[in-house]
Formats: sequence, structure tokens, C-alpha cells
Amino acid sequence: MTAASPVVEFTVAELAERAKMTVRNVRAYSTRGLIAPPRLEGRTGYYSNEHLQRLLLIRTLLNRGFTLAAVEEALLNSPDTAPAVALDLINIFESTGNEDTTEVMSWDDLAALSGVAPSHPMFAKMIESGLLEPVDDDRVRLTNAGVIRPGAMAVSLGLSPEHVVEIVPFMHEHLAAISSQFVQHVSADITQPFLDSGLPAEQWEELFTKINALIPIASQVVLSMFGSTLREAIEVEIGLKLKELAEATD
Repeated sequence: MTAASPVVEFTVAELAERAKMTVRNVRAYSTRGLIAPPRLEGRTGYYSNEHLQRLLLIRTLLNRGFTLAAVEEALLNSPDTAPAVALDLINIFESTGNEDTTEVMSWDDLAALSGVAPSHPMFAKMIESGLLEPVDDDRVRLTNAGVIRPGAMAVSLGLSPEHVVEIVPFMHEHLAAISSQFVQHVSADITQPFLDSGLPAEQWEELFTKINALIPIASQVVLSMFGSTLREAIEVEIGLKLKELAEATD
């Protein structure tokens, strides 16, 4: 017979340290009923992982601009299991696309990839914009290799370094707007009905499954539409140039 895993417990100081908040705040949240009373042993209170999860959720929501009153209303009207699952839900959105895409390479290798000298002003502008971070005199960190490597290859194929660097914040701004719109639709069509129904425990897994499935679907749609519209734009531009050429030779 397998022995049960020991229950992990914390003193109020240990709990505060793990939750990255002060003991005073922990006690204040306890007084407001946002976390359950601790298990008492003599005059010492012991807190569990459930307490920690609630505190982490409180801190996360406050950091995202929710008022303490709004957090209090949400927690006091949700099931005991909601904080743990709510944290999972937040992590789903935050972890998507947040894989470690950094890469360290030599300046010479980056220059060879792009076909321009390490002294080119493009690299200084990329450092200024946060795309590159110098490690030492010989190496540099690519903060998003999935963007910088293709960009460097585009330069090697003839695009001007200035244009490649300029288009990155432009694309980020428009993709951020698309992402925001998508999340609003997910919230309205999937998350909000779930909240309105009282956070039924038996539907949490279904909620996670739907959101996890929708994220790659949305990414694929954006990629496919960008490819199509890019080809259309190229065809239009070529058509205009051919028309200009024909008019010039008449």
C-alpha cells in the first residue's frame, strides 16, 4: 500500500514569502475572508497550498488592474477550487507564444546571416528597440530569434535593413490588435457564459480544452490570411509597375 504524500504547510511568514507579499497583507486578506483561516496548532497557524493559490490569484488580479473590491467579490462568490483553476486559465493565455525564443550568437554569425557588416547602423537600431542585447564584445542575444533570423535573411535577399527594422513594430501593433479582438471574442462567447453559470467544477476541463484548441486555430488563420493578402499585394504592386513601364514606353 502506497503511503499518502505529506501535506505541505507554511507558517504565515513562509506563506507570505512564497506569495511575494507582506505578512501584513496576508493577515489583511484573511481578515476580509479572502483566504480561509489557518489550521491552528497551539498559537501557530499553518497554511496549505490552497491558501497559497488564493493569494497568488489575488496578487495576479491586482497586478492586472482589478480593484481589491472586485477581487473580493469574485473570490467570495466562487467555488473553493476556483483560484487554482483561474490561475491555470491565466497561465494558458500568458504561456501561449511565450516560449523562450532567445538565442545567443556571435556578431560575425549575425552579420553573415544578414549580409551586412557588424558596424551597420541597423544593429544599433535593433539594440535600441530591444531586438538585440549585447552579451560581450563578441556575442549578442537575439531576444526573439523567430523574428530576427528571418529578418536578417530578408536583408540578405535584398530588403533594406532600415525597412526590415521599421516593419517589426508596425507588425507587432497590428497583431496585438488582432489578438486583443480574438481574446474579447473568446471571453464573450466562452469564458463569460462559464462565469455566468457559476463556475461549475465539471466544466473547467472543457473550458481549458476549448481555449487550448482555439489558440493554434487562430494562429493558423492569421498565418494563412497574411500569406494570401501578401500574395495579392505583390500581384497588385507588380501590375502597377508593369503599367507604369508600359506607359513610359508609349
